[in-house]
Amino acid sequence: MPDDIINRVANSHLITIDLEDFYPEGKRVIFDIKDWLFEGFVLREKDFRRQVLEFDWAQYQDNYIALTCSSDAIIPGWAYMLLSIHLEPFAKKIVIGDLETLETSIYQDILNQLDVTEFKDKPIIVKGCSKKPVPQNAYIMLTNKLKPIAKSIMYGEACSSVPLYKNK
Repeated sequence: MPDDIINRVANSHLITIDLEDFYPEGKRVIFDIKDWLFEGFVLREKDFRRQVLEFDWAQYQDNYIALTCSSDAIIPGWAYMLLSIHLEPFAKKIVIGDLETLETSIYQDILNQLDVTEFKDKPIIVKGCSKKPVPQNAYIMLTNKLKPIAKSIMYGEACSSVPLYKNK
């Protein structure tokens, strides 16, 4: 039949990479130390250390933790270090910052270990729009990792992609 519909996308050599596929399961938690400060602003070392020792850290088993202080208090670096020492046996990852910083750090680890040799000299589409909180920085990290080896890099869907890079 000469009028058959041919799916050129399905027959193409395009490779789609969806960063959402790499999203690791695990609860993301913001740990705000403001409540551990005297009047929300002053870190009293003796009181802080007591709270750290008495706290049940096991509740953060297999969680990803973003340490922060939502007040304008000046927190010494050792305080975050002390918290991380107690969280480390339980948490999958600990960073100082917000959830965006946490997600970026998680993806940095994932993308640093990603073997991209299979994408050598191939046209790549980096899928956009995800239902999970994939940070924008992850798209940049992936693009930078693919650029030296890919034939081309596009963004979006095969039917409506935006060309970003073509190896000359």
